[in-house]
Amino acid sequence: MGKSEGGRYDAVIVGASLSGCAAAIGLGRGGARVALIDKQPDPAAFKRLCSHMIQASAVPALERLGLLEPMLAAGAVRTRLRTWTPWGWIVPPAERAGYGVNLRRERLDPLVREIAAATPGVDLRLGLTAETLLREDGAWRGVVARDRDGRETTLRGSLVVGADGRDSRVAELAGVRQRTLPHGRFAYGAYFEGALPEHFPDSRVWFLDPDVAAAFPTDGELVFYVAMATRRKLDEYRRDPEASLVSHVAAVPDAPPIRAGRRVGPVIGKLEMPNRVRGPVAPGLALIGDAALATDPLFGVGCGWAFQSAEWLTGAVAPALRGAEPLERGLKRYRRRHRRELRLHAAQIHDYASGRRFVLPERLLMSAAAGDPEIAARFDAFATRRTPPPRALAAILPRALLFNARRALPSHRRTPAGR
Repeated sequence: MGKSEGGRYDAVIVGASLSGCAAAIGLGRGGARVALIDKQPDPAAFKRLCSHMIQASAVPALERLGLLEPMLAAGAVRTRLRTWTPWGWIVPPAERAGYGVNLRRERLDPLVREIAAATPGVDLRLGLTAETLLREDGAWRGVVARDRDGRETTLRGSLVVGADGRDSRVAELAGVRQRTLPHGRFAYGAYFEGALPEHFPDSRVWFLDPDVAAAFPTDGELVFYVAMATRRKLDEYRRDPEASLVSHVAAVPDAPPIRAGRRVGPVIGKLEMPNRVRGPVAPGLALIGDAALATDPLFGVGCGWAFQSAEWLTGAVAPALRGAEPLERGLKRYRRRHRRELRLHAAQIHDYASGRRFVLPERLLMSAAAGDPEIAARFDAFATRRTPPPRALAAILPRALLFNARRALPSHRRTPAGR
């Protein structure tokens, strides 16, 4: 076992998946020298359990990073969200819908990693696992990483970035405080081919209250079907995951043709999905993507928030890495942006992840959105995370109350006597 100095960088990023690669691209294009490391030695490695949906809120970030066109060239599909509720379908008008992007992680991860590696200033080093963090003058200033042969390399930088997912090793090493919120549902999912759902390539989610089903079309005319149920059904589903998945999806209203399709790849289960919340910054350190905030995968925000948080970080710290201001100022800017953009969305997601049924305000909003195109458009802006919850409620609730009040009135009023 040996040790070596791996060089000095402006930033050392741990985790070469979506958020880490996006941060490396942004910093590298801004003139920074970046070490991007990952424990996986294979440049084609990818995250296997993921619905692959990138919400519309993240599409502008993809465009600014120069990733959208390569993704579309790789087969990605543009998709809007159709939501089934007990009161009917919520379908935003096409011209006002938020269009996301669906591309399997099997294609997306290697593509983004390749673009990051080709970015000037980015040094991609695979097969390195973060072992310890270096601390100087009260701040984190580098990483000691180990390869698969046990050799250690020291990578020094003004900024350390944890982009290593919900089980972040960087956050653990830095002692970042974590809040864990339980999840009341479990999920099984698999890709199917051979029979396309109606309205392909639109994505569809069924809120069965409290269970959920989903169909996410993607490249190659594949569809990722998901069954998510409360934990009281877990034993039943574990006995035969594929049969349970197919039965769950086939039983929903206006069911997609899952029985006519052919499964491609394994049925993947996620039985424990706790929500994890960490402070996004510490002295000399930032967390992005799931390392900072890992939420219920039901709402498809993980991939989008990975790209968005990476872009927020690179914009916030760019002046500091150029020597124009202290790094701490840039990190505070990133923390404020992260909290402002995501905190309230995350609170709503975490609350519903408990496995509960709809509460009265949700019932009012969804029932109105299923019957009013204007409310449906505003609901879609919230569901695709383009509008924060307070603004969404302010825009939707008065109109939803009026809609439901009108619907509750008799369709014909009694004519007064004598008229």
